Amino acid sequence: MRKIFIIGIGAGNPDHMTTQAVAALGRADVVFLPDKGDDKDGLQKLRRDICARFIGDRPYRCAEMRLPERDIRATPDYQANIEAWRAGVTARYEQFLRDELTDEQCGAFLAWGDPAIYDGTILILDAIRAKGDLAFEYEVIPGVSSVQALAAAHRVPLNRIGESIHITTGRNLAAGWPAAADNVVVMLDSQQTFKTLAADLDLEIFWGAYVGSADEILIAGPLPDVAEKISAAREAARQKHGWIMDSYLLRKRKS
Repeated sequence: MRKIFIIGIGAGNPDHMTTQAVAALGRADVVFLPDKGDDKDGLQKLRRDICARFIGDRPYRCAEMRLPERDIRATPDYQANIEAWRAGVTARYEQFLRDELTDEQCGAFLAWGDPAIYDGTILILDAIRAKGDLAFEYEVIPGVSSVQALAAAHRVPLNRIGESIHITTGRNLAAGWPAAADNVVVMLDSQQTFKTLAADLDLEIFWGAYVGSADEILIAGPLPDVAEKISAAREAARQKHGWIMDSYLLRKRKS
């Protein structure tokens, strides 16, 4: 039966690879490289570099999977749009698993950060298995998430004593500060929602881009003081690299 590993590869530094991740990658006959067509060639290069470093000379091959691009104009309803796009992606994954992996082979998906945090691979494979047309088993290998890497880079804990940690997206944060939240980690925020938050929340921010990599950028301080600095750094980095992966921690300042 086909065997698949979903491997968390860390937040940008190959040294984030755990010994468990290296062992799983070493068993892969085929490494699947989904291509979303969003100009993130640097991410694909990192995945290939990780394979070259940790698989070495053992025979394997990479299978690039061009995925459907999400058209936000096609369906104005966000959830419906995501579900329609995900259905197309799932169909493409199933076809590649059928065509590129034989019954006795092992395949691997390299998930940025940790597969459990804002990564769709687990849900996609579950959907394929639920159809019952393709038999395979899979295993999830945890990785160092950008949340962990961000806190480590800034040398701060994610929460102070007895406080909660809330992880969300920029889209959700746009609806307002989460009720009863002490510390909020924000991911997938292309709209820079931190700039819209009310000053009377008295927040401090710990922001990072390309965390763990040679291109790492870190900015921290009271939100009103550094918001524009972050925005400028973010845009400059995006223009330079063609893509950006960033996240940030917000917390209310202690009086």
